[in-house]
Amino acid sequence: MRTYRGSCHCQAVQIEVDVAGTVSLAECNCSICERVGYLHLIVPQSQFRLISGAEQLTSYRFNTRVAEHLFCRVCGVKAFYVPRSHPDQVSVNARCLADNVWRQMEIVPFDGQNWEDNVQRLR
Repeated sequence: MRTYRGSCHCQAVQIEVDVAGTVSLAECNCSICERVGYLHLIVPQSQFRLISGAEQLTSYRFNTRVAEHLFCRVCGVKAFYVPRSHPDQVSVNARCLADNVWRQMEIVPFDGQNWEDNVQRLR
């Protein structure tokens, strides 16, 4: 198990995530992920820790209102959120992890523009 640290841009929100083995990231092309360049590292809640900044988070829900998008109210960066595809897990934005570790991880395209037809590929 490896532990990665990360944060939002202003570092008000600090996170840690534990991952085992080879890491694959989902690069989604849905309306929100494509605009912000989000790379999904989806983990069980037990492998995610919000170290600091809970008071700086603001929530945004759209469309089905199942996903809870959490943004730093200071800098606007979404370092993690609770995804609709995995409501009992956490999606960490791998681009927010320290030392650009995401560059060493496999990136797998996901067609989020046709989410209903493709969501089974994420499970």
